[in-house]
Amino acid sequence: MKKLLITGASGFLGWNICHLAREWQVYGTYLSHSLNIPGINTLKVNFTNFPEIKQIFHEIQPAAVIHTAAQSQPNFCQTHPEESHAINVEASSNIAGLCADYNIPCVFTSTDLVFDGRCAPYSETDAVCPVNLYGEQKVMAEAAMLKRYPMTAVCRMPLIFGMATPTATSFMQPFIQTLKEGKELKLFIDEFRTPVSAKTAAKGLLLALEKVTGIIHLGGKERISRFDFGKLLVEVFQLPSPKLKACRQQDVKMAAPRPSDVSLDSSKAFALGYKPLSLKAELEQLVNN
Repeated sequence: MKKLLITGASGFLGWNICHLAREWQVYGTYLSHSLNIPGINTLKVNFTNFPEIKQIFHEIQPAAVIHTAAQSQPNFCQTHPEESHAINVEASSNIAGLCADYNIPCVFTSTDLVFDGRCAPYSETDAVCPVNLYGEQKVMAEAAMLKRYPMTAVCRMPLIFGMATPTATSFMQPFIQTLKEGKELKLFIDEFRTPVSAKTAAKGLLLALEKVTGIIHLGGKERISRFDFGKLLVEVFQLPSPKLKACRQQDVKMAAPRPSDVSLDSSKAFALGYKPLSLKAELEQLVNN
């Protein structure tokens, strides 16, 4: 079996890719959260240490790479610019360079937050204009990786949800916990995304590994606000709803500014065979599994 290197395997998305990449001999990396996934080779790697990355490539000799390792919390990036730049930009550029040296497929997970939220839905050819530092870093990483290795598949990911893994959670878990505890949950009515489940996102990235070079969007088929997603979550998971309240972005003070609508037009991916389900169907699958 060919070897696939998945960076950030302890992260929410990386963990899900590891479980779906059945046609590969998978090597998954982590930094601070050690993990054990049956059938997966896991190894601790600091991707801000270039000699260490270079050594890993030399030892494993991967046939392909999916790079998900990142500092993906916008508020953290906003307040820790140098620390987040090292992993989000410099490490990503170095990985693209190594993939170029080995002449192997490279998939990179970018974000819908490369856009400013004023002209959604966004296609791959629309101009980027991030409003926070995390989005800026992903824009820099996209450009650096494609410059060093034009064969890189840059996959812009939407908001991703799913059940908790042993080492990570999605944005869903705090919602569920808050409502189950009978506490008030305020969600934005003026922030729109095109979410997908982690399983769907992982399938999209594996598809991109086979079929994509350049930029592609892997959003879902439905544009939805955080508040309406919360209502859907309440319905499918049968959660107590009296404490679910609507609010606006301006009501919540955050370190990182947020765009209002970064819905993705993912028709290019749909044409290649990327098939997100409806959000309700995705959530029902999580309940039933």
